[in-house]
Amino acid sequence: MTKYPKIESVEKIAVVGTGTIGSSWATYFLAQGYKVQAWDPGLEWQKKIGDFIDNAWPQMETLGLHSAAKKSNITLCSTLKEAVSEADFVQESAPEQMELKQQLFSQLHEFSRESAIISSSTSGLIMSDMQNGILSADRFVVGHPFNPPHLIPLVEVVGGNATAPGAIDWTIEFYNHMGKHAIKIKKEVPGHLANRLQAALWREAVLAVKNDLASVEDINAAVARGPGLRWALMGPHMIMHLAGGKGGISQMLHHFAPGIQEWWLDMAENPILNDELQKTLIAGIEVESGDRSIETLEQQRDEQLIKILKMLSKTEGH
Repeated sequence: MTKYPKIESVEKIAVVGTGTIGSSWATYFLAQGYKVQAWDPGLEWQKKIGDFIDNAWPQMETLGLHSAAKKSNITLCSTLKEAVSEADFVQESAPEQMELKQQLFSQLHEFSRESAIISSSTSGLIMSDMQNGILSADRFVVGHPFNPPHLIPLVEVVGGNATAPGAIDWTIEFYNHMGKHAIKIKKEVPGHLANRLQAALWREAVLAVKNDLASVEDINAAVARGPGLRWALMGPHMIMHLAGGKGGISQMLHHFAPGIQEWWLDMAENPILNDELQKTLIAGIEVESGDRSIETLEQQRDEQLIKILKMLSKTEGH
């Protein structure tokens, strides 16, 4: 069996693919005191990742840097082999294309250390398909972050058919060691878990637009100014536990399960995102956004995220 490195001994992390997700990962790893070996086959990727890290670094300083954290602890490599050959851990964030991933995995098998876990940021592809035919498939896992990875703690970890159980456990422990909140997904499904939950809510939000239940702006407010505030603190099952009062989730189910079941039956419709519905959604967002650019909205999102994260770090007692 492959012997993985001790969690505390990991020093070098390879970041393969430096788009938005890869650059965000690199920023987080640097902030946690690791040395980063980055590589991307694209044009001007070196400037793009440098700009991303420079722009995001003040956010990391606000959240708190590891004592060994330095922006200069990154090496921009000219080849994939240079990036991964001495890495203790590899975070792959290449585009969501199956054939590309399979070709890349074959190279990662060839160039990386036998003890290094290869963790893919894929948001929708199935690891069993990506690792098929790879000799060292047992050390390939999915480590799917939520965007932006340098701020959002969640990482979903799931293995493929050929992934060793020990590789999954090691990856979860490693992410948690560096300050992430890694969760174990027990089986492979398209979209993993968090994106499926997100998609289910958005389905109802899109239906609300299609059926003219409320404006796009008010639908957004129904989440952001209501249950979304609670979801930032606790998950849906725990929120329902509290909804039962002193009787907890048992009392809640006794009182509300029949009614909720009826709502679910009414939620069976799946909207078709045709041109007309897409135009309605776009128009609603344009009204709510006003003159705020994507960059401005991202900045507002990140500023509020940082405030929530700092609050949670002070109040979480578990």
